[in-house]
Amino acid sequence: MGSGNTNKAEDQAERGGELHRLQDAVVQPRPPASGVVYLLHFDRPYKHAKHYMGYANNLERRIERHVRGDGSKLVKAVVEAGIGFKVAKVWEGTRELERYFKNKKNACKLCPICRGEIK
Repeated sequence: MGSGNTNKAEDQAERGGELHRLQDAVVQPRPPASGVVYLLHFDRPYKHAKHYMGYANNLERRIERHVRGDGSKLVKAVVEAGIGFKVAKVWEGTRELERYFKNKKNACKLCPICRGEIK
């Protein structure tokens, strides 16, 4: 290889820092996607599970997928076992909120059906 070879980043940097400006544009924070976090309450437990928590931009379409058995592995197994479910609670939020709730592992405390507030 000749001494005139340089890598692409070096070429970019020599042309006034174009690569640096491009990287700055790419890593600019974007507002988090907003949708809903939802809690499904199973009509009876499936093994250990009584609930499923998820995130959706379009809740109606997501629930339709769950009913068809192609929304998540757990809900698919619940549907195949003949167990019904209800949407027990919905919060406006992001995937980060969904993760926060899931990490707490307290779906029963969040579920108004389990707390006896609704049937």
